Amino acid sequence: MTPLSNLVILTADELIALDLEGRGRVRRAARETPTATRILQMFLDRGGPLPVEEIVARLPHDSAGSVHDELARLDDEDLIRVSNGHVDLAYPFSASPTPFLILFPGGRERHVCCAVDALGIAPMVGQPVEIRARCHHSGTPLHFAVTPEAPGREAAGIMLWVGKRTEERCRGIEGL
Repeated sequence: MTPLSNLVILTADELIALDLEGRGRVRRAARETPTATRILQMFLDRGGPLPVEEIVARLPHDSAGSVHDELARLDDEDLIRVSNGHVDLAYPFSASPTPFLILFPGGRERHVCCAVDALGIAPMVGQPVEIRARCHHSGTPLHFAVTPEAPGREAAGIMLWVGKRTEERCRGIEGL
């Protein structure tokens, strides 16, 4: 366990500034392609995993090959994961259970990949959501609302834990 004396607290702007290579900007642009936005909409509407052939059938392209090429590019960019003929992960969404559950108005539930994804869903979809997770440090259940503008008052005092990226773990955002 890391002693709290080594704890570094950064603002969102300070975290963004750490992206020295501009990877975040490139990833954001890739997420705005018709293929990527359609996949995200399908995950939002019904969850996943999504059959690749269904994605191909729903997208207008010159040929099925170009959609497959786009899916391969999104997979290479680590924006989606294609496995066994299905997209089972499309950041921020995961078809498999994760420690971060999002509850939408009306009862829909979606798992997301990490704490930052959980906090970003409400602004992404433009509606309030509820986050259910566990404290990374103590395991205490965390339930709080997030609007497109900000987390609710019940989130006061909750911190975002960020770990270092390693070869084995491609994601550095570990918990709330």
